[in-house]
Amino acid sequence: MKRRFTEHDVPDQSGSTVVITGANTGLGYETARALSVRGARVLIACRSQQKAEDAIKRIEEQNGAVDISYVPLDLGDLSSVRQCAEQLQSEKRIDVLINNAGIMVPPYELTKDGFESQFGVNHLGPFALTGLLLEKLAKTPSSRVVNTSSIAHNVGRINFKDINAERRYSASARYSMSKLANLLFSYELQRRLEAASLPVLSVACHPGIASTELDRYMPFVLSKGTELLQPLLNTAAAGAWPTLCAATSGDVVGGGYYGPAYRFETAGPAKKVRSNRASRDTAVAERLWTLSVELTGVNPSI
Repeated sequence: MKRRFTEHDVPDQSGSTVVITGANTGLGYETARALSVRGARVLIACRSQQKAEDAIKRIEEQNGAVDISYVPLDLGDLSSVRQCAEQLQSEKRIDVLINNAGIMVPPYELTKDGFESQFGVNHLGPFALTGLLLEKLAKTPSSRVVNTSSIAHNVGRINFKDINAERRYSASARYSMSKLANLLFSYELQRRLEAASLPVLSVACHPGIASTELDRYMPFVLSKGTELLQPLLNTAAAGAWPTLCAATSGDVVGGGYYGPAYRFETAGPAKKVRSNRASRDTAVAERLWTLSVELTGVNPSI
């Protein structure tokens, strides 16, 4: 990239339509705000209509009339994912799908479809939504899929032998696994898009360490530590810069990964970064893709 990227570098988005999952709070909210201010039609896909409407109201109060709407989506329920994708088919176009929503280190629980919640919500739900919208995205030249990973991917591994943590559950290990899955999916998707000559880019990003609501499940001691480190962390608005970069920058390349430039990728403006070796293991990526198709029943048309 020619320069490091912040919200001020977001180009005019007039005429574009962007779907953002989990955009009622945190990074997703800041992404929705920034893109709507630049003229994009923004669709907030999340579980709570009330929270989405509250987010839209806050954005409108700050910036005046913008084009933002709510679309129901529960990533932990594949029937909801299908309904969301079906509703989105009525849009004239979709330029960018931002898979932003996620959960972090919750107590052990299963999704409605019986998957360990972090793997289900953070990976399988976005995999299914992307697959169901891929044909729609391909109708818009230069469209993009943006998957939000984390620096936690560095310690992740895909536990194929215990995919739903039925033998042992470590919340942090399963979070790292889901974030590694996001990158494996992003890179495999790009390889398949290129092989099929489809005009869609698959891009990944991470926010560094940002002040969001994701840490609500953290133990009290870790939460207090996060509070003490607050001056060193990205705000939610700054944490959204890599997402905005991945979604809008003209310098972005398919299969690229974008994160903060400062303090070992924990804060600052966005730049192109490099993920770990495990995330670029093509054999594991293909195995994860096959498993994801099997578990979700969604086979992307590439």
